[in-house]
Amino acid sequence: MSAAEQANAALVPALGPERPVVWPPRTVRRLGNGMQAVLVEAHGVPRLTVELLLRSGNAATALTVPGLADMVATTVRTGTARRSRRQIEEDLRRMGGELATGAGADSSMIAADGLAEAAGPLAELVAEIAREATFPEAEFEHERQQAIEALKLERVTPGFLANERMRRELFGAHPYAVISPTIEQVEGYHLADLRAFYTHHYVASNALLIAVGDFSADRMMEHIERAFGSWPSGEQPAFEDSLLTRWRGRRVHLVHLPETTQARVVVANRAITRQHPDWTRLAVANAIYGGAFHSRLVANIREQKGYTYSPGSQAQSLRRQGWFSAQAAVRNEVVAATLTEIFYEMDRMRSLPVGAEELAEIQNYLTGVFSLGVATQDGLRRQLSTVYLHELPGDYLETYRERVRAVTIEQVLEAARKWMDSANALVVVVGDRAQVAEQAALFGEVNLWDADGKRIE
Repeated sequence: MSAAEQANAALVPALGPERPVVWPPRTVRRLGNGMQAVLVEAHGVPRLTVELLLRSGNAATALTVPGLADMVATTVRTGTARRSRRQIEEDLRRMGGELATGAGADSSMIAADGLAEAAGPLAELVAEIAREATFPEAEFEHERQQAIEALKLERVTPGFLANERMRRELFGAHPYAVISPTIEQVEGYHLADLRAFYTHHYVASNALLIAVGDFSADRMMEHIERAFGSWPSGEQPAFEDSLLTRWRGRRVHLVHLPETTQARVVVANRAITRQHPDWTRLAVANAIYGGAFHSRLVANIREQKGYTYSPGSQAQSLRRQGWFSAQAAVRNEVVAATLTEIFYEMDRMRSLPVGAEELAEIQNYLTGVFSLGVATQDGLRRQLSTVYLHELPGDYLETYRERVRAVTIEQVLEAARKWMDSANALVVVVGDRAQVAEQAALFGEVNLWDADGKRIE
């Protein structure tokens, strides 16, 4: 550090004591039909969000009708037995609100936010969409075409193609292996498919409702009982899980995307879910490695080498499986050099203990980001969704900062050795075959694919 840098550092005030998070009152109840309701009183802003989550997503039909939950969630908002799409939009405007629907691997969602005074009508609208959607044929065809256009764009997007190949190779025959349908599969959707999924999965016993906002929990519960209390319980859908095979050694996959001047590289391996005792330790190790802007990976291949602007790593968890990955978008000529540094930093995490100062800095970062994330109604709702969908302990949020600060140097090293498995990692490269194939081959025998997911011999 130069004299000028030392002088500037001396002017930076020391961090003050961490402020406590003041947790708003939380009420958890279960309706007679089995629907779980989580209500949080947050009175800072006169608004609220009502989010209904169904514990079924795209993985539920990934091996038979991929992407079906997405199409259902997109189309479910286009009309009910009592309101057309236009009427839904007009009613939302009167409530000062917005509507969002969507689906992930494990869940589907209907969420509405608006003025606190519209709590009852908002709850009724969400319930109506969940119970009385009609799936108008013209709206279905419109949404189908929109989905097809989106898929065409995905097929030329390196980040999507890298994620798709990573998931297929990590999870094989498991439903989590499929992240998107093909255009042909979307063209083959029938209204009967959507209605069958809706009937089977949009049931009260499969539902979780989270409401956060400026309301009294008792009064909000009255609105919820009125809107959802008569919703049939139904049968909670089963999920067909499957065993995953393990492999030894690195596996390399190249997705050929012609005439690209930049490549996407991913290094990944299966890891753990949020319920695993090592999750917080892995989260801290990941933040040190590549999960924060001041992480080792960023310092190495962005600041020192100049290979890419935004490298990073993630520890990710679905309900039944998790994975660890590092990724970067780089110039074609530095694909091998980037992969070398990704593995170098990974092996350094696995070989040497992190410094006490480095660990403390990352712990401050993680707890600070967390505190900011739960400071708004929307941020708190997202965190609660994670807790209740993943069936985490009820005090998971309240004790998060304490758990992060309790992680030791030895536990970071142990987590890196267990879950950053560089010797048996999956390597995915998306780029022009002529430009990057020889570089990819330095890390193992290359399996070659086209952008449609078909093998190239």
